[in-house]
Amino acid sequence: MEYISVTEYANRHGISERTARNYCAQGKIEGAFLTGKTWNIPAEAALPRRSSAKKVMPLLAVLREQKASRMKGSIYHRTQIDLTYNSNHIEGSRLTHEQTRYIFETNTIGIESGAINVDDIVEAVNHFRCIDYIIDHAEERVTEKMMKHLHQLLKSGTSDSRKDWFAVGDYKRLPNEVGGQDTCPPEEVHRQLTALLKEYHGMRQKSFVDILDFHVRFERIHPFQDGNGRVGRLLMFKECLANGIVPFIITDELKMYYYRRLREWGHINGYLTDTCLTAQDQYKALLDYFRIG
Repeated sequence: MEYISVTEYANRHGISERTARNYCAQGKIEGAFLTGKTWNIPAEAALPRRSSAKKVMPLLAVLREQKASRMKGSIYHRTQIDLTYNSNHIEGSRLTHEQTRYIFETNTIGIESGAINVDDIVEAVNHFRCIDYIIDHAEERVTEKMMKHLHQLLKSGTSDSRKDWFAVGDYKRLPNEVGGQDTCPPEEVHRQLTALLKEYHGMRQKSFVDILDFHVRFERIHPFQDGNGRVGRLLMFKECLANGIVPFIITDELKMYYYRRLREWGHINGYLTDTCLTAQDQYKALLDYFRIG
């Protein structure tokens, strides 16, 4: 029988070497064995199925119940603040976590020194509304209409909404790029999103990796003039809730790994997967704290 190294196996299956070693150590790759400190893996060994689908319908029920009662100090309360702060901060908002919390809890903003961009405040409030929307509509299929509605909620009342060329709640009119990479031309957005949604909804059960793949492809299309990252992460959170998978929040600490590994998707998928699993572990710790199964 032919054997290959951890590096060869990881490159062949698009995962990180750390993940491959973990699979070996956990006995998930049949026939793999250690020689000293080196793993030998059968060349024909398949990629194990990753058990990332922890059912979270109880979480969705709790989020809806706490949303209805506006319960303070709850998982709903914490999700609103953490997801809004981190997703907006990744995109350049200068609001602090404390200011974001204060806006959510009191609908006011305290300024000790300096100045705050009004758009940062408006988009924080709008993002709270977006989270409420995905909680209410978590089990509905993602559609182009839903994407546009989230963009409308997010960007309404901002300075962008007063620009003639900026289409709030509609697809971009001008070409844009992300991370120095070209994106889908404006005239191709509808066709490419239609194809993406058709393929995605053709899956009977979405896995953690399927949701990440959908997210990456959405971001590469980059359908809106601005706000694509936040809309994309909201959809990703929603789809985790819809498919019984623990959702996650990309924190500011994971920002650079997240951006870099978005670009690597399709070449080495395991890097982004590992980053998002780290974020998922952080959210699982919150669920444990709030005693949500």
